[in-house]
This record gives sequence, C-alpha cells and structure tokens, in this order.
Amino acid sequence: MQMELASVRKGWLMYWNWVWVWVWVCVERTNGFYLPGTYMHTYSNGDEIYAKVNSMTSIETELPFSYYSLPYCKPRGGIKKSAENIGELLMGDQIDNSPYRFRININESLYLCTTPPLNEKEVKLLKQRTRDLYQVNMILDNLPAMRFAMQNGVQIQWTGFPVGYTPPDATADYIINHLRFTVLVHEYQGGDLEIIGTGEGGLGVIAADPDNNDKPSSPPGYQIVGFQVAPCSIKRDPQLMTKLHMYDNISTITCPTGLSKYQIISENERISFTYEVEFVKSDIRWPSRWDAYLKMDGDRVHWFSIFNSLMVIFFLAGIVFVIFLRTVRRDLTRYEELDKEAQAQMNEELSGWKLVVGDVFREPEHATLLCVMVGDGVQILGMAAVTIVFAAFGFMSPASRGMLLTGMIILYLFLGIGAGYVSVRVWRTIKGTTQGWWRISWFAACFFPGIAFVILTAINFLLWGSKSTGAIPISLYFKLLFLWFCISVPLTLVGGFLGTRAKEIEYPVRTNQIAREIPGGKYPSWILVVGAGSLPFGTLFIELFFIMSSIWLGRFYYVFGFLLIVMLLLVMVCAEVSVVLTYMHLCVEDWKWWWKAFFASGSVCLYVFMYSINYLVFDLQSLSGPVSAMLYIGYSLLMALAIMLATGTIGFLVSFYFVHYLFSSVKID
Repeated sequence: MQMELASVRKGWLMYWNWVWVWVWVCVERTNGFYLPGTYMHTYSNGDEIYAKVNSMTSIETELPFSYYSLPYCKPRGGIKKSAENIGELLMGDQIDNSPYRFRININESLYLCTTPPLNEKEVKLLKQRTRDLYQVNMILDNLPAMRFAMQNGVQIQWTGFPVGYTPPDATADYIINHLRFTVLVHEYQGGDLEIIGTGEGGLGVIAADPDNNDKPSSPPGYQIVGFQVAPCSIKRDPQLMTKLHMYDNISTITCPTGLSKYQIISENERISFTYEVEFVKSDIRWPSRWDAYLKMDGDRVHWFSIFNSLMVIFFLAGIVFVIFLRTVRRDLTRYEELDKEAQAQMNEELSGWKLVVGDVFREPEHATLLCVMVGDGVQILGMAAVTIVFAAFGFMSPASRGMLLTGMIILYLFLGIGAGYVSVRVWRTIKGTTQGWWRISWFAACFFPGIAFVILTAINFLLWGSKSTGAIPISLYFKLLFLWFCISVPLTLVGGFLGTRAKEIEYPVRTNQIAREIPGGKYPSWILVVGAGSLPFGTLFIELFFIMSSIWLGRFYYVFGFLLIVMLLLVMVCAEVSVVLTYMHLCVEDWKWWWKAFFASGSVCLYVFMYSINYLVFDLQSLSGPVSAMLYIGYSLLMALAIMLATGTIGFLVSFYFVHYLFSSVKID
C-alpha cells in the first residue's frame, strides 16, 4: 500500500513539474511564441552556406525530374542526397546538394564551371525541358528561391526559375546560365534572445528578455529571411572561362536584352555557368519569413463560398425542422392518442413511412460491402479532420516538406482501429451476430488501401517508364507494405474485436418474414440520389479549386482555417441531405434506404470527378502527353473515391440514427 501511494505521489510530482515548466515558458518569457517548422539558424559574417536543389517540376507535364539529369555544374565533393521523409518521396521530391555557395554579407560575382561540348542527347533533353516549361527549384536555409515577373502590367511571384527560354515564333532555345541572387538577412543581438526547441522539423520557441541587461551583449547574428533570384541567359567566351576555377571572381554584368547575346542551346556549344550574390538587410523577422510565400489572394472568394454554404445549410435545416416538428411529431402524437382498435383501423388507412415499419430494418443487399465502406469512411474522415485541425493551428508548416502527407499517412494507419470498430459494429447490428467479424475487419483494412495500391502501382509504372523522380522507389514500396500489414491491419482487427464487445444496437421494431412490395415510382429513385450530391458539392467546389491549383499548378495552399470551416459545413450539408432523402424514400414506402442514404451524400464524388475533368480541360490546357493525363486522372479517381467514402459515411450514420429514432417512437404491439 505504501509503495502504491509513493508511486502515485511521484506521478503527481512529475505532472506538476511539467505544469510549472509550461507556466514558466508562457509567463516568465516576454514575447514568446512557437515556430512550427525548422529550427532557426543564425549566421555570422563570412559564414558559408550552400544552396540545395529539389526536383525540377513543370505544370506542362506534372512529371518531376532530377536536377542533375541536365548538364549542370556539380559540387566539388560529389552529389549528396538529403534525408527525405515518406511525404517527400511520395511527392517526388529529390533534394540534392549544389555548388552554389553563399558567404554571409559578402556580395560577389562568381564563376562555377563550363560544360564540355554538348552532344545530341543533351541538346535534345535541354530543349525538351525548356519547351515543357520546367522550373529549377533551389533552396537556401530551407527557403525556396522566389522569382518576380511582370505579366499584363501586374507583378507576380513564382518559386524557382526556368531551365531555359524559348522566344515566341522562334526555333532556337536559350539556356539560363547566369543567376542573380538577392538574400534578405535580419540582424539581431544574440544576447537578447533565447531559443528552446528541437532540431529540424520540430518546434522552436523564441523568448525575448528585454529586461536582462546583466549579460554581456554577444556579436550580432544574421538570419536568412528571404531568397530571391533573377535568371539570365548570357553568352560567354568559353576560351576565357575555361581558364577560371570554381568560385573565382568575375566582373558583374547586366542581363542582356538582345537574343544575339543569349546562350543558345545547340550541339558542340560549351555553356559557362555563373552567378551573383547580393545581401540586403531586412526588417522581416525569422518567424514571418514564410509570409511572402503563403500570402494568398481571394479572401472574398473564400468568404463567399462559406456564405453560400450557410444558405444551403439553413435551407436544408428548415426542411429537417419541418419534418421533425410538423410532420413526424404531429403524426406520432395523433397515432399515440388513439386506442388499439382505432390504431388498427388507422393502420389500414395509413400511407407513407409508417407502413414500412416491418421492413425498414431489413438487411440491405451487399451488407458486407456497406459495412466495409462505412468503416473506411470513418478512417478517412478522421484522418482528414485531425490533419486539417492541426494544420489550421499551424502544426503543419510548409517549411517541413512532406510533413502534411506524412502526418496524413500516420493518422490513417492508427485510425484503422476506428475503421474496424465501426465496420464490425454496423455488421453486428445488421446481422445480429458477431460471427465473421474478423473477415469484415480484414476487408475494411484492405478495401481502400488495396484500391489506392493498385492505382499508385499503375501510375508508378508510367513514371518508371518516363524515368521521373516522382516514381516511388522499390524500398518505399516495401516500407508502405510493412506499415500497412504490420500496423494498419492489426489495429483494424483490434478495432473489430472491440466492436464485438460494444453494446449491441437493438432495432426498435421487428422485421416481417415476407418483404413488402415497393410501389413503382414515376422516375427511378437513383436520379434523386445522384442529384442530391450537387448540394454538398456546392459547399466544396470553390475550396476545391484552390486545392487543385496548389497540387497541379505548384502554388502554396495554407488557408487551412477556411478549409476547416468548409469541412464543418460539408459535414452538416451531407447529414441534412441524407436525412431529407431518407425521409422522402420512406414516405413513398421505399424501405431500401441503406445504400441510398450512403450515396445521397456520397454521390458528391461524381461531381468532384467531373469537376476534375473540367479543370483538366480548361485550367490545365497546357498539360501535354498521355502519361501526364493518366497521372492526373489516376490521382483524381483516388481523391473522388476518398471523398465518396467520407461523405457517404456521414450520410449513412446520420440517416441510421434518424430512422432508429423515428421508429423507436412508434408503439408496436
């Protein structure tokens, strides 16, 4: 007993120690805040830092390729790949070191290298990458290179710079071989700040101590808060340039304007690569350095989407209100006030949902598939909800590349326990027995991941054939299979076992032995079900445009606060649509409501996929090649399937509890 009390006392002491640590961090430090993303790096004058290069990307093909697949200058120590997480590998990122050297606060113009004479294969590849509008993605201190350009009198910003330049109505192509970098640095006194946190990819906390004047002031430190690039094409004399060595100083030069002074891409040409660096002091603080990348216009469009969704919700809520308070309540009150003889006489005269009381809970067709899809829908919905909430609160920083996708995969794996629990519980409710629960759990663990695996494998064969860095490595395949079968499947089986131990959901009415005939309708009921998906799509489509632009046009998406609101509205619309349609089907004596409740909200996937095709035709007009089109369609199918499972699950579960509540209020002898 004394040992137990001692262990409890020890646990409480540890708990309060942690509480006081957090209180000290939050209260004693002035101007403290957390920094999601990478750890802050501080440099002194003259410190060397080397840029990194990511895979080259294009909105024309959507196929990433390695930077060193083109004849660029290589680092002195050889090419070294950076460690990458699962999300980066799945997105096709391949981050390598580069020869571009920067020395803090030293402005210089440097020579890199001169290539050997270009052969036919290199010329063909350079021309192809140039005409496909491939962008070189360079990174300095975890910041992507940003380029500014004028388009129709408006300044726009891009990340990366083009491989080359093809003038309009010209047959020649020119390579970008000179880069003018502008590095923005913020100066601060190191003694005034204290940094608490983990390494790269973790959390950093900066705490300022303005009242602490006892410590001697340390030399000023510099933080990189901006990285801009201006690309040029300059024809240089290879005879003179080959006499230089890497990092030799050269004279600065203004970017030429005439094509005759550009470096043409042709056979036997020797290309000299050079660059300039200019450091500029900036008032931008380190925590705000990503603001320039994440700034997104169109706030009014987001608010308009939310307002439009609210109108739909209020309209549907009014219909549900009428159903509950006027129709259902009135009928139930009137029904319960009659005596037994009057009820029997009334039952002969009644029409509508009360007549299907003996069939409403009859086992649906393909019950196994329904249970599996509902379980997988819970898993996908939970993953999306937790991811969006964390991202909305700033825990999914774009500075941590691949973190969003990695977090989604981890959440999906561990939410397998929810998929198993829900699918087995629905199965147990429909069948009235727990026999075969492990089979349902196994199907739930393999249904959506299996379809995703088939689609990704088909896409991967196309990417392998194109020698793209977007292809998933074989080693990653085995890792994903290991995570699937060693984490997700066992957790789903555990969830299924818990579902067998949960309290049984009993039907409020008995099911007749002979099924009631469903009256024939003027139009097929599935027309109404498919049409109902347009209402959830109206809530989703504006935000869907921004998300697809982020995926396929290389834009940053970081308005997760809006996305969280839209998701909550989507859940409400799906629930209301399914309840209204379920009630309408019951009123016409159609007791086969199970699948219709699922697809009333799940049919939004049809509109999402059609919108994806519309986006491909009208917004991605430049997308070229069958491989790029198959890649786009494959990912669109996967997205539509995930949306169908998530929204259909919402509609089914809400409709089930609506029907259960409705018929539990009817007195049956």
